[in-house]
Amino acid sequence: MEFTKMHGIGNDYVYVNCFEQGIDDPATLAVRISDRHRGIGSDGLILIYPSKIADARMRMFNADGSEAQMCGNGIRCLAKYVYEHDLAHANTEFSIPGMATMPYSLRIETGRGILTVGLDVGPDGTVVRVCVNMGQPIMEARKIPVALDAEQVVGVPLNIAGQDLCMTCVSMGNPHAVFFCEDLDAIDLPAVGPLIEHHPLFPQRTNVHFVKADGPREFTMRTWERGSGITLACGTGACACAVAGFLTGRCERVTTAHLPGGDLELNWSSADNCVYMTGPATEVFSGTWPD
Repeated sequence: MEFTKMHGIGNDYVYVNCFEQGIDDPATLAVRISDRHRGIGSDGLILIYPSKIADARMRMFNADGSEAQMCGNGIRCLAKYVYEHDLAHANTEFSIPGMATMPYSLRIETGRGILTVGLDVGPDGTVVRVCVNMGQPIMEARKIPVALDAEQVVGVPLNIAGQDLCMTCVSMGNPHAVFFCEDLDAIDLPAVGPLIEHHPLFPQRTNVHFVKADGPREFTMRTWERGSGITLACGTGACACAVAGFLTGRCERVTTAHLPGGDLELNWSSADNCVYMTGPATEVFSGTWPD
């Protein structure tokens, strides 16, 4: 099996071009190749399929084999792969409301629906930056889902292992629980992350983010990803944190997220209520998996 390893600010995945080859058991394969000691090493597996309704279709599997609806860093890298390997023809401009225009765009079918991505292409023909229209955030508790009798989950108390936390929940096609705090280093993320991920409030489990608002236009975050554990970055999570920051009065609609792996530019547009996420996409290496 031919594969390509890619990452978006450190959130790394193994990509397989399913335009040219098939995968019989992607869940088992995801667990094996994600192992950082006995496999390729990654946060998961992303498969690139042809689509009847878009330019390409993305399926994403976490390191534990569970399938997720979306991956923000993953879709940026997928778009780079599709463009640079000429799997689809990109020529339509991509506009970010009130901001920049990118010269090319692609439409990617995901578990969240069809998402449009803009491509910033360098002089050598490689994609250096990608902007994704991540769609409108989902804030209704039952649709996230969160098992609370509330219309929205904004600033709701939650006690975990004797700690009193304050939670805001948002879905970007996958569920996120956001906790604002003043000292990120004081959070024992390996202990607290899985307790929140598997809490009975979250019937589909949840991604977990601790966030410090650095000012009205920037915040710093640490992430425990559902099915993968601690990761260097989470694109959908950064979008959810940006929305939570605005809902709780901590941040403006246009922000920069500082993640352990790098920065993402975010714009929760008031024009169409969609969140636009911009960041890099990097190819690491390609190879052949012996199975």
